[in-house]
Amino acid sequence: MIDKEDLQVAIGKRIKSLREERNIPQQDLAAKCNIEKSNFSRLEAGNTNPTIYTLYKIAKNIGVSISELTKIEN
Repeated sequence: MIDKEDLQVAIGKRIKSLREERNIPQQDLAAKCNIEKSNFSRLEAGNTNPTIYTLYKIAKNIGVSISELTKIEN
């Protein structure tokens, strides 16, 4: 079983990877999601635990489902 910190890091890496695949600057995605860039940076680094609504906003603005956003290898 994966622990909380490892899950946060894995989801943050997944968000960053999907964002970079789509050539979306971090600042642009943060603005579209109405999240401060510094908070978005912490989220991608796995230093914060995003709410399901935050994940929904990120997924919507990247163009994927929440399940695709949270798809991680364990």
